Amino acid sequence: MNGFIKIPVQEMSWEEWLKERRGSIGGSDVGALLGLNRYRSPYTVWAEKTGLLPEQQDNEAMRQGRDLEDYVAKRFMERSEKQVVRYNYLLRSAECPHLHANIDRRILGERSGLECKTASALNMKAYKGGQFPESYYAQCVSYLAVTGWERWYLAALVLNKAFFIYQLTTRADDITPEWCDGSVYVPASEIAVLKQMAADFWEQYVETGTPPPVDGSDSTTEALKTIYYEDNGGEVELFGREGSFAAYTQLMGTKRDIERQLEEVK
Repeated sequence: MNGFIKIPVQEMSWEEWLKERRGSIGGSDVGALLGLNRYRSPYTVWAEKTGLLPEQQDNEAMRQGRDLEDYVAKRFMERSEKQVVRYNYLLRSAECPHLHANIDRRILGERSGLECKTASALNMKAYKGGQFPESYYAQCVSYLAVTGWERWYLAALVLNKAFFIYQLTTRADDITPEWCDGSVYVPASEIAVLKQMAADFWEQYVETGTPPPVDGSDSTTEALKTIYYEDNGGEVELFGREGSFAAYTQLMGTKRDIERQLEEVK
């Protein structure tokens, strides 16, 4: 079964939109589930979808990204000579209902979409040699999976430095437009694996309320602090956690040894 369900969002309240988005895995979640997002982890995504964590607070980078989205779309149209429009729907895959897409633009006259990104000048090295962040790749592939469209374009504005356009295509014989800084072929097998990953994560962890394995990332650590914060006078029950406690003690000792060696070398 192909195709997707269009859920109008223009008239939704903020709360309604958040509730709808929590009901499946979005494009920005996919990179986190694959370990490609240093700011979010699989555990964080699970905690958000199960309502254990509040929605991410708006920040300056997010605000600038929204405000500059129109500018990035205009630069894309200027270079590519294609026309794009807003698509005021949340799209949910009919084949894989655990996956949704909240796309930036649809390209008129073809089965393609556009993702608009704004990046700090400090991230310029991530775009050298036709490369771009892996989490963006995962996001665009998830949109191809939801829509079944042929191509997705990624337009990235690196503030005060550069403007890049990349093509992700499901056609093995596709050409790379001269206005693109790179093109990546996305095989059907990769899309199928992504759909299965989303379904497995949702059914195994979200629906059962079972947390995924905990990693040592800052994102997971902060999520755990938020979920399990309790003022109990500084005491924590460690019964049954002796192995973890011993491992922590050993690692802290190793850390101090390494820091001492580093100081000696310095």
